[in-house]
Amino acid sequence: MVAARLMTTIALVAALGATAACGRRSDLDTPYGAAVQARKDAEKAGEPLPPEPQKPVEDKPFILDKLIQ
Repeated sequence: MVAARLMTTIALVAALGATAACGRRSDLDTPYGAAVQARKDAEKAGEPLPPEPQKPVEDKPFILDKLIQ
């Protein structure tokens, strides 16, 4: 009984430790921003350039946007 509880605790601590460091700490990348950065990285590395990203259209507000802000 004690061994099972100890193994469960160890597994839980290991799972929390493995998931605690996932990801990176910064702002989210937009698809346009990621495409521009990929193009800059490819140009810097001398690789073939991906297609030129198109600027996104201006965001139109939606009636329900106020609920999630």
